[in-house]
Amino acid sequence: MVKRFAVIGHPVAHSLSPKIHAAFGKQTGIALEYIALDAAPEHFDALLAEFAAEGGLGANVTLPHKTRAAASCSTLTERARRAGAVNTLIRSSTGWEGDNTDGVGLVRDLTERHGLDLRSRRTLLLGAGGAARGVAPALLDAGIGDLFIINRTPERADALADALAQPGRVHPRYFSDVNSLGMFDLIINATSAARDAALPTLPVALAGPRTAAVDLSYGEVAIPFLAWAHAAGAHDRIDGLGMLVEQAAESFQRWHGVRPDTDPCFEFLREHRAVLVTAD
Repeated sequence: MVKRFAVIGHPVAHSLSPKIHAAFGKQTGIALEYIALDAAPEHFDALLAEFAAEGGLGANVTLPHKTRAAASCSTLTERARRAGAVNTLIRSSTGWEGDNTDGVGLVRDLTERHGLDLRSRRTLLLGAGGAARGVAPALLDAGIGDLFIINRTPERADALADALAQPGRVHPRYFSDVNSLGMFDLIINATSAARDAALPTLPVALAGPRTAAVDLSYGEVAIPFLAWAHAAGAHDRIDGLGMLVEQAAESFQRWHGVRPDTDPCFEFLREHRAVLVTAD
């Protein structure tokens, strides 16, 4: 029997995950079916239950369901618990186990593919939703310096900082503070604001000649932030395509016990980057 997997999001039609996992399956000789399932927030639980009843063994979860998915799991891995968000579901005898591979995917892309040393980098995280929650613990584990979190809704920035439980190192701030924060060594855009043409105005003083600017999105959605980073003089400007491939490989390993080679998939997608639309 072919094993069934899916990515669940809203919207999700342009997701690259089915192509990525099909490529991983072909590379490793594993027969699998991986489809995209669109679920509005109010229909997430029902769709997940239907998918399980039809034999679904695992799923990736993308916007806007990552925090909801965590609440739907019977068990969580340590990194999912710390994040309070789930992007990978594994079917077990007791229900769904939730994991989060976003953070390890981001760190692996930045350190191994792009050769960045994250240690002691003064870091600014834009956003405090599911994407930000997924990467923040891994960034701290990778040895970054102080982490400043800013979000349109102050309560969410405070909640994420509280969840990370490192008050001497993690500092919630608000967009009204952005002009007084100084320069950062690493700036990560974890907001979905560019999808709605609502990227906040950022002062160029946030970045300098040694700054790495990273957008967790890719394709056309990443253009506004990376254009700002170019204008601000950031040394490295990186989109989320490599992170997408690396987090997918981590999910693949959780489901199949085999880690695929990510470079061929990344190189293929990079060749088509100009036409990609973020949906993961």
